[in-house]
Amino acid sequence: MEWFERAFRELSIDELYAIIALRERVFVVEQKCAYLDADGLDPACRHLWAARDGQILAYLRFIAAGVKWAEAAIGRVIVAPEARGTGLGKELMRRGLAIAGAAPVRLGAQAHLERFYGELGFRRVSDVYDEDGIPHIEMLRDSW
Repeated sequence: MEWFERAFRELSIDELYAIIALRERVFVVEQKCAYLDADGLDPACRHLWAARDGQILAYLRFIAAGVKWAEAAIGRVIVAPEARGTGLGKELMRRGLAIAGAAPVRLGAQAHLERFYGELGFRRVSDVYDEDGIPHIEMLRDSW
């Protein structure tokens, strides 16, 4: 497994295409969710992913404090279906949190993943809300 972290402008065309393809595969096709993936935040993000044999198996984007929320944020967290259940998701999140260091981190989590994120130090800070037809909650990991 190889790990990569890049600013948006450092992404090659092939890397960006592979990231978008995985995001569409999971969020649009698998989860049957029509949403605007190109939300304007990607250029301000750091992009972190794991790949094997050139195929992206896990991905997230790290958003600096003040861009989306007052706190830093992690979003678009994905593990490809063929890599789920391997611990790759937790490793991805640990590496994403390392980018933040000791700073607080907020995320909008699909509600069914509350326990997963809770095991990584996040706590629920909102009621359930609908985002594109999927129940979500905001979660926060306080400063460490």
